[in-house]
Amino acid sequence: MLVYALFVIGFVLLVKGADLLVEGASSFGKKLKIPNLIIGLTVVSFGTSLPELLVNIMSSINGNAEIGIGNVLGSNVANILLILGVSAIIFPLPIKRDTTFIEIPFSLTATLLVGFLANANLFTETKEFYINRIDGLILLFFFVLFLGYVYTISRRKISEPISDEIHEMDNRKSIVFIVIGIFGLFFGGKWVIDGAVVIATHMGMSKSFIGLTIIAIGTSLPELVTSATAAFKKNTDIAVGNVIGSNIFNLLWILGLSASIKPIPFDAISNSDIMMIILSSSALLLAVVIGKKPIISRGEGCLFVMLYIGYLTFLWNRG
Repeated sequence: MLVYALFVIGFVLLVKGADLLVEGASSFGKKLKIPNLIIGLTVVSFGTSLPELLVNIMSSINGNAEIGIGNVLGSNVANILLILGVSAIIFPLPIKRDTTFIEIPFSLTATLLVGFLANANLFTETKEFYINRIDGLILLFFFVLFLGYVYTISRRKISEPISDEIHEMDNRKSIVFIVIGIFGLFFGGKWVIDGAVVIATHMGMSKSFIGLTIIAIGTSLPELVTSATAAFKKNTDIAVGNVIGSNIFNLLWILGLSASIKPIPFDAISNSDIMMIILSSSALLLAVVIGKKPIISRGEGCLFVMLYIGYLTFLWNRG
């Protein structure tokens, strides 16, 4: 019973820990006169992806790679279909030209790259599915390219603040927030993984299924809160950019760093989840391109949520 309680508490610590870490680091950035846009595109994006990172690293170290890979793939599907869907229902999301022609295609390319690297060894003598350390370094290389793009965009739009909600605190309070955030992420990640293993064992479910559903949705809560709040306040650029950026971070930074620490075994059945990310990204592009305006309407948001429910049903039937 204690494991289940810690499992729930772990999710709370993950979300709150990421929030405190972001708030403390953002305050430091503001004190150093770093523009809000750069803070938003770096600190906030990293922060909302920290739960996935901690879950992945701990899963890999503890020999539960199925949970880690399922968490990343499931989070990316949830980001597009669930989070963007809910955000569009709250307020229609206009999509900027850079997002349509650069960021979404980059996210799609990152998905194809992960799929290729995970399946590349199928054509070697070992015929095994895994993402090794060299693959991890390749993913990190493309992540650095993405950061270069973010830096270029930030220099081009340096006068456009991404948020007016960064509160400046004294250095002592910022440090306390950062330290508490790190501890919250560590213990939250550990308790979530331990609980997931117990739940999967007791209920006869695969660890991959738990990672793709419960953990994926749980670790996506920072993105959901950020995007839904932004949509409610009609800050649609944040709502969309947070999701697309998070997907790229998940695939290139989290999987790249995790694989660089320890090679990640990859189950062939996960190829269907990669295909789902590709289909979701393609649906997002179609929603933007088709129609008179580049916008995700409320109707399309409802369709995205329905597609996500259908995906969860497919996962349940798959076991």
